[in-house]
Amino acid sequence: MIGRISGRLDWRGPDHVLIDVRGVGYIVHVSERTLAGMPAAGEAISLYTELLVREDLLQLFGFPTMLEKEWHKLLMTVQGVGAKAAMAILGTLGAEGVGRAITLGDARAVQAAPGVGPKLAQRVILELKAKAPGVMAAGAGLAAKAGAEDVVIEESAPAPAWKPAKVDEGAARRASASADALSALVNLGYGQSDAAQAVATVMGGEPDLEAAGLIRAALKLLAPK
Repeated sequence: MIGRISGRLDWRGPDHVLIDVRGVGYIVHVSERTLAGMPAAGEAISLYTELLVREDLLQLFGFPTMLEKEWHKLLMTVQGVGAKAAMAILGTLGAEGVGRAITLGDARAVQAAPGVGPKLAQRVILELKAKAPGVMAAGAGLAAKAGAEDVVIEESAPAPAWKPAKVDEGAARRASASADALSALVNLGYGQSDAAQAVATVMGGEPDLEAAGLIRAALKLLAPK
């Protein structure tokens, strides 16, 4: 299993890239969101990958974080959601957006992805709503980007200048706050599903809250009316 690809970005296509790893070129399929955040051709790149194996086809799908990779795997467990549909959902909503949409039962947000109709969007919500809190709780440890600092580019000619991939500190901080808040609410006795829905609701309106503020706001939503 190929779990990560690190090398030089040789070429960018509409939905895939070619990454040179010590003279071997790998075609990796990525979402529009991931493609937009990539460096220029010739620079170092590192992606977490998932290998899709079929009888007549081998395809690599790439993700900037393990969190997106885990969401992609979970989305593909839904009947009718293939690898490309899962990438379309992630490309439209991002990892955090997918978690929030599923937790809140927002089928319209999922339906906004290209090629995803209302029935399929509703199925995604129904089948994954109970599983979403688990991914959200693990989000803090999965949100860091695959680093390119250790990439070695070997060429006969001088290698182009490159910059290491930057960690998305904002995404990592939000995932950490979300995970901490969810854990605290569950420890207080709230059900994981209810706690996750409250956290997702608060983050939808105030995504930059720290864990303490997130917990306070979620508790207000969970308080008996």
